[in-house]
Amino acid sequence: METRYFARLRFVVNGPVVEGKWALVSSARDRYTEWVGIYSKDPEVVVCLIGKTGDQGRALRMWTAQGESTP
Repeated sequence: METRYFARLRFVVNGPVVEGKWALVSSARDRYTEWVGIYSKDPEVVVCLIGKTGDQGRALRMWTAQGESTP
């Protein structure tokens, strides 16, 4: 099964999502890093890097105003 990588940006809790999907983790990671750089001053923004194979997805990195975590 093929793994897809997503960069997901949410401006407010439970708000709409802006999302991109890539076959290469490096491309998704670049977008994740770009969004963190642009929106890091906003305390409500959440940016996630997600790997998804089939129906199974997991967060690889997550950024919030409290900093970055790798769940």
